[in-house]
Amino acid sequence: MKYDSFRAVCLIFLVCIAVVSAFGDENTVNLESVILESFDGDSDYDWKVDASKFATKTDEEAFPKLSYVSSWPAAIFGANREGKDLKSLGIWGRFDRRGYNWIDVYPVAGGGGDGAEAVEIPIPGRVQYLDTWVWGSNLNYYVEAYIRDLHGVVHSIYMGHINYTGWKNLRATVPHNIPQSKKVLPRLAPLTFVKFRIWTQPNEPVNNFYIYFDQFKVVTDTFELNYDGDELADPVRVQELWSGNSN
Repeated sequence: MKYDSFRAVCLIFLVCIAVVSAFGDENTVNLESVILESFDGDSDYDWKVDASKFATKTDEEAFPKLSYVSSWPAAIFGANREGKDLKSLGIWGRFDRRGYNWIDVYPVAGGGGDGAEAVEIPIPGRVQYLDTWVWGSNLNYYVEAYIRDLHGVVHSIYMGHINYTGWKNLRATVPHNIPQSKKVLPRLAPLTFVKFRIWTQPNEPVNNFYIYFDQFKVVTDTFELNYDGDELADPVRVQELWSGNSN
């Protein structure tokens, strides 16, 4: 009887080891903070804005407007401006009527000029959190981030309301139901960042406002399990191996 119990315990232990070995690369092992965009104007991306239909447009000007401005959160960079070439991304908005208006802030290929099309920013690893700094003027608006999964589905993630004054760090957890891996190799299926969306609300004025973004980053698990032949699951390496191969 004791022997049978001991054998059962050993069997359960071996099964647990097998499960951990099979799915060990899904466990968070190596968390890193990765900056996706500094908004200092020196990345591979430029940024554009778009807005819902009641955005103000006249013969002289059209809103929203976007610009890189020489300002930043003192909480992360300090208040001393000497010798610093730091910037943040500013949005100047104006709508003709109150309501659930929106402004999209999205990346385009750097150096593409006015005709540059929207692109998406790859997010390395299995992302745990989205994190950015946003300056608010105590208007009860809120910010969402949009990310795309391996199936092409775009998910909206609530980043937070901006009914505060000055700079504040907004952080949001990426829900577990958004797939970031698959059964077949390569298992990792990274997300891509699509855009930020700023929402106004009906009880808030919209005739003139400013919002600023700085240091958009992610906290992500970059661990990948090593195995014999793992380079053959690396898309870049596979492309190299098969490039020009006609057989």
